[in-house]
Amino acid sequence: MARLQTSLFVPRAVPQVFDFFADAGNLQQITPPWVDFRILTPLPIDMRPGALIDYRLKVHGVPITWKTEISAWQPPTMFVDTQLKGPYWRWVHTHRFRETAGGTLVQDDVDYAVPFGWPVDRLFVRRDLRQIFTHRQHAILKAFGVPARDEITVTFA
Repeated sequence: MARLQTSLFVPRAVPQVFDFFADAGNLQQITPPWVDFRILTPLPIDMRPGALIDYRLKVHGVPITWKTEISAWQPPTMFVDTQLKGPYWRWVHTHRFRETAGGTLVQDDVDYAVPFGWPVDRLFVRRDLRQIFTHRQHAILKAFGVPARDEITVTFA
């Protein structure tokens, strides 16, 4: 099992930031174009515990289908999406939103496991996830009209 963690300050109020993430259609906007990410579930999606979302994407050019379930939904502070079908053996993505001075701290914790274990994770998956989540953080800032910053952090535990 591996864990990816990110943290991003967005100078906007928690409800505004949470609402952006609560609209599943925005996920396509913040995912890098090279992933060719498409939401297959008709929009808008009623985000709630048990909501199912189907996607199509490409991993190194190979088409993949992905199904997630919203396994926890606590507006405006937290939600969790859990992979039911996809490229990972396990994928549990916890999104947290915390009020801080002047805005919102957006935190991602992703617990995941990949086929063939740590060699595949170290050789391929971490690099890809670092690129995807770095792009994502820049895209989130852009969506809120905030200039990109160099202090984007994506860490693995």
